[in-house]
Amino acid sequence: MNDEPAYAPRKSGIRVMGEISWGTHICVFYEAEQDLLATNSSYFAAGLEDNEFCIWAVSDPIDAEMAKDALRQSIPDIDTRLVAGQMEMIPAADWYLPGGEFDMQHITGGWNEKLRSALEKGFAGMRVSGNAFWIGTSHWKEFCQYEHELDRSLAGQKMVVLCTYSLSKSRAVDLLDVARAHQFTITRRKGEWEFLETPELQAAKQEVRKLKGALDVLSDAGHAAFTARERVVLAQIVRGYSSKEIARTLGIAPRTVEFHRANLLKKTNARSTVHLLRIVLGE
Repeated sequence: MNDEPAYAPRKSGIRVMGEISWGTHICVFYEAEQDLLATNSSYFAAGLEDNEFCIWAVSDPIDAEMAKDALRQSIPDIDTRLVAGQMEMIPAADWYLPGGEFDMQHITGGWNEKLRSALEKGFAGMRVSGNAFWIGTSHWKEFCQYEHELDRSLAGQKMVVLCTYSLSKSRAVDLLDVARAHQFTITRRKGEWEFLETPELQAAKQEVRKLKGALDVLSDAGHAAFTARERVVLAQIVRGYSSKEIARTLGIAPRTVEFHRANLLKKTNARSTVHLLRIVLGE
């Protein structure tokens, strides 16, 4: 069983994103077939390099052979890794719609089982990519619900997921529906990247900037002795999370969260968590 902490950073393999954390749910709207292949190739190359178990659920406009050819360009030993079982390619329709039927619990349960098996085999975690072949079908509403459920279920899991959607097949309303179901939404057109920002993402960025500014103020005031873990816990406290929620997100015990909370109070001379927030946020 791999004992790497759930908050350990991962390489995304996507140039505009850099490092990500476990539990990240990414959406990429791609313009051309080559954009789809290149995105997945670099994404999986990063995961394989970091000892992750990888699954590519392949569907139109590409097939398994096209996917393998693209991977060989950036991962010379991909065939060896496939044979060794570090990566799987599965037909997306068979995974998501076995027998033509959609079963959300069956799909999410299947991912959980794959992850459990990967961790037992000593992999750091699991990296998944699937192309949205369901756009314009009668299953669109069901799959939108699945995307939201998947986003919730990834919290605290050693798993990252990339969902790819065709720009040419997506309506404006589809873009909005999909963006709300993912933590990050990016477009790739002719090899160029651009973030598609939702109100939630904009709010998150404001949170990060606010917290960074607060930490800078604390450092100037002589509180530079925060450990990396304390800063991570503080970020979650600022977001309003409870100790149980922080523990679940970071993959640690609630009592460990309380230990770091107590250290934060001591280092800032705060009387309570509310007082700590007022100090941090300058209120």
